[in-house]
Amino acid sequence: MARIFRALSNPNRLRIYAEILKNEEARLDVGCGCHLADVVRSLRSLRIGSPTISHHVRELVNAELITAERQGKFLVCRINPRTRDLARAMFA
Repeated sequence: MARIFRALSNPNRLRIYAEILKNEEARLDVGCGCHLADVVRSLRSLRIGSPTISHHVRELVNAELITAERQGKFLVCRINPRTRDLARAMFA
């Protein structure tokens, strides 16, 4: 649980997680730098660079909030349903 709270305590990570949660999935274009193809338009106001987005995605994976799987030049990020359900139960 502490890892989840630590990961979501960063406002940028929380926003990235919320966007992935809303879409259930996001594609990270690793062939041309780091662009969350499905989510980046919603995150433009964060004004953070590609390496920082990659770092935040890694932190979310390490906290088991999302999974990441490489598909060609994309890294597909998906919500981890087990952790999502755990968080929902805590706040219900």
